[in-house]
Amino acid sequence: MAKGTATRRPLFHGIVLAVGFVIGGFMTQFSRKFLPVGAVKEFLTTGVTPSLGPLQVDLVILKFALGPIALDVSLLSLVGVLIAYLIARSLF
Repeated sequence: MAKGTATRRPLFHGIVLAVGFVIGGFMTQFSRKFLPVGAVKEFLTTGVTPSLGPLQVDLVILKFALGPIALDVSLLSLVGVLIAYLIARSLF
């Protein structure tokens, strides 16, 4: 393994994960809009949505809130991550 590749590996995986979730999100929204009502649509587009927040931060001079932050994970979003990983692995 080359010297510089070990430091770039977590960044590479993070970018692939983010791109995969974006691709999977597009596939999920496309399927929710265009697939006919039925078991297949329900199976592919049903997701789990964990959320965090809102987080209140009070720094005496500055007060703000972060959130809520939510992530919608469905089967198609995981397929998007798999597709992005396979493409990235074949390119690099």
